Amino acid sequence: MTTLAMAALSGGVALGLLLVIQGVRGNRILPEASTVFPEGTTAAAATAWLAGGFVLGLMVLAVTRWIGAAVGIAALAVGVPWFFGGTRVNRREIERTQAIATWAEMIRDNIAGAAGLEQALLSTADIAPLPIAREVKAFTNRLESRPVAEALVFLGGELDHPAADLVVVSLANASRMEGRDLGPLLTRLAESIRGDVRMRLRVEVGRSRIRTSSKIVLTVTLLTVAMIYFTSRELLEVYDTAEGQIWLLAVFGLFIAALGLMNYFAQVQLPERFSARRIEDRIDIGGGQ
Repeated sequence: MTTLAMAALSGGVALGLLLVIQGVRGNRILPEASTVFPEGTTAAAATAWLAGGFVLGLMVLAVTRWIGAAVGIAALAVGVPWFFGGTRVNRREIERTQAIATWAEMIRDNIAGAAGLEQALLSTADIAPLPIAREVKAFTNRLESRPVAEALVFLGGELDHPAADLVVVSLANASRMEGRDLGPLLTRLAESIRGDVRMRLRVEVGRSRIRTSSKIVLTVTLLTVAMIYFTSRELLEVYDTAEGQIWLLAVFGLFIAALGLMNYFAQVQLPERFSARRIEDRIDIGGGQ
């Protein structure tokens, strides 16, 4: 018992030191609220969910007198939106990627209608896809006072997306060198971007099955433990001791770590952008304009 308690205390001290180091380095420890709860969730709803998880933990503590179970259940309840919320985050990114492909096709169609490049870009201001409408509108406003290539640099920085870089650099090169094959190039870029989206959707279908299986396993496990507690209480008497509570915390910790890793690996990892991420560090794709 003493050895196990010392091991648990040592683990807690190590975790505390790790959190302090991450905080001093300025690294984010907890995920942002926008990535934890579904899109559109209000602050009041998020607070209510957190309070509900805390109350559920207190109820478990009142029934079982197990601190480990109360902490574990509360942590699971609070983390459910994040553990199983990867699909919503991915969908937003996919919609943004599709919007970039659609915008490239809009520019291609306007150029095919005998409009010049700058006029084709301006004509997309009011019809740009909603996920990138704000950035495109700001870009067309800049065209009134800046060269096309320079305005495109700002647009690439605001979109901050590797697929957008492909379109932006192609448009900037065309504005400098008056490329005649811009239409076919935009077509190929749009097809490539949409192909990437289709690949991610297929991957997401496979991941959704894993999430469903995880929900079933977690639910069945908790229901089984609850049934044993109320029907065969003597089988769980070992958890009435301090040593049993430490092992119970370890079990819940493994569940939470597994769900957290599943969510982490389910996130869409975009490739690195090949142009500058910040406008102040932008490359001179405008040829010195």
